[in-house]
Amino acid sequence: MDNYIIQPQSGIRIDVRKGQRIEIIDVEGGQVADFFAEIKGTHDEYVSPSVTIDCNETIKIEVGSIIYSNQYKPMFRVESDDVGAHDLLFPSCSKNMYDFFYQNGLNHPNCLDNINHALGTERTIIQPINFFMNTVVDENGKIQIKKPLSKAGDRIVLMALVDCVLGISACSVSECDTNSGRCTAIAVKIR
Repeated sequence: MDNYIIQPQSGIRIDVRKGQRIEIIDVEGGQVADFFAEIKGTHDEYVSPSVTIDCNETIKIEVGSIIYSNQYKPMFRVESDDVGAHDLLFPSCSKNMYDFFYQNGLNHPNCLDNINHALGTERTIIQPINFFMNTVVDENGKIQIKKPLSKAGDRIVLMALVDCVLGISACSVSECDTNSGRCTAIAVKIR
């Protein structure tokens, strides 16, 4: 088993083989993990929340859900989940996002830069799976981000269905409820 700690407001690259299990653990509780992955050997096929929504016909991730690539290829299957509240709607935080909402983007750590750096890419936007992010959509379509429901040690476990490269960031937003108002670490175990 390989163990990794993603420090607050930082990211990491992890190579994963088909058949391995990926445990993503909220170390202290209330922290979002921006989860992105590419098919091994290419930057052109990668995790797609919109295709995942399309194929599963829901905006929810649950045990048994398949996470798909932008080319409709199954990449991961959810094996277990302690939380049951994750987000498929929001892009990674970025300098532009911080400037738009908080006017503080200059030199602010962000998941877009963290994942790009980890994967050696220069994407202008990344649409990750935001594990532990508690997004509520009301009957009128209004979206609210509430404090995560995850407690210390809660985890989600994925089975890799392909060889892939992960780019995971411990989300950098401390300005609102996204990470309960403070940023903490995420642990990852590969077995």
